[in-house]
This record gives sequence, C-alpha cells and structure tokens, in this order.
Amino acid sequence: MLVLAVSAVLMLLLGQYTDIDLLIEDYYYDEELKVFPWLDSWFAKDLMHGYVKNVIIKSGYLVLLVVVLDFLRPWQKITPFVRSRLRFVAAASLLVPTIVRGVKQFSVLHCPWTVDRYGGTEPFLRLLDHVPEGMKVGHCFPAGHATVGLWLAALCVFWLPRNPRVAVGVFSAGLSVGLVLGWVQQMRGAHFLFHTLWAAWLASLVLLLMLMFAHNILNEEKAT
Repeated sequence: MLVLAVSAVLMLLLGQYTDIDLLIEDYYYDEELKVFPWLDSWFAKDLMHGYVKNVIIKSGYLVLLVVVLDFLRPWQKITPFVRSRLRFVAAASLLVPTIVRGVKQFSVLHCPWTVDRYGGTEPFLRLLDHVPEGMKVGHCFPAGHATVGLWLAALCVFWLPRNPRVAVGVFSAGLSVGLVLGWVQQMRGAHFLFHTLWAAWLASLVLLLMLMFAHNILNEEKAT
C-alpha cells in the first residue's frame, strides 16, 4: 500500500506540473499533416488494437468459461490450489476493466485526438485542472484499452505464497503487457501517458485488495 500511495503522489505531481504528456504526443503528432501517423497503421490499429487485444480478451473469456463449468460440475483433475487461483484470475479479468471503465464515466478529460492542440476542439486539461464551464466531457481517463492486458498481472497468484519473487516478476510482466498496449494507444493519439499510468495504478490497487481479501484462502491451499 505504501508503494501505491507514494506512486500516486508522484504521478499527481508529475502529471500536474510537467509537460510529459504533451511532449510524448507532440512527438507522435505530425504538425504538417495534422494527424497522428500511427492512428490507422497496421501495427498499431490492426495488430495491437485488433489481434493482440482480441486474443487477450478471448483468453479472459476462456478462463471465465472454465471457472463457470468447474463451478457447475467440479473437474476432478483441477486441484484446490489451481481452482482457487483460476477463480482469482477470472475475477480479476472482470473487476479490473469494469472498475476502470466505471471511473472513466466520471472523467471529463479528453483524448489527444480531440484536444485542440492536435486538431480537435477541446482544451487539454490535467487531472487537477479547473474544468471550463460548458466544456464537453471526454470520458478518456484512465486508459481503458490498457486494462485489456493489465488483469494478466493476476496470474502472479499461481506462484503465491511459495515463490514471492517469481510472483512479483509475473505481476510486473502482466502490468507491462497493459502498459505496452497503452503506449501504442499513445502513438495513435488515443491516450496520454498518465491516462495509462493511472489505469495501471488502479489495476494494481484492485489486485492488491483482492490479494488481501483472498490471503487466507491462497495461503491455506498448497500445490499438489
């Protein structure tokens, strides 16, 4: 929790008092053509925003299907250790995207491609900025696309409690998948950096709370 608290303060300060978001989007925006060149590219749109995203989403559906079928009719080949962790991952695949999308509904911040600096019509605002009267809400914060991969960090439970170091590595790798997907969206002009970082922060908070809630169950059941 301390790490999350410190990182939240750092992100608030950096996001509010630096131009990191703008510097990154300025780099990817073509001022002459008035467009984000990566917006409709095969790599960013078709591969990362299409194929990769769909594979991860379908993987989540598959985990959910296995958990539901096992709940209705328990599979003898699934040990209690694996069962509890599959349920944890399935819950994470639902909760992480749902909570981030819920937060987005209360957000007024816009995506880069709708900001006037990049050919749009709306002003660029930081998280703590005053919202101009009459401004249309953007619902672009935090980054929803990144959550497609962020829930993969929940796979760390398969190494808990016996191998905490490996679990931390898997957790970090899972977050990295979401961060990479988020970065591609920044290349396309769909999100600012701190939109993605806050999505990762929220995902980490949700997963940490889930781990705290399921602590006793995860510790009691040993691999067989």
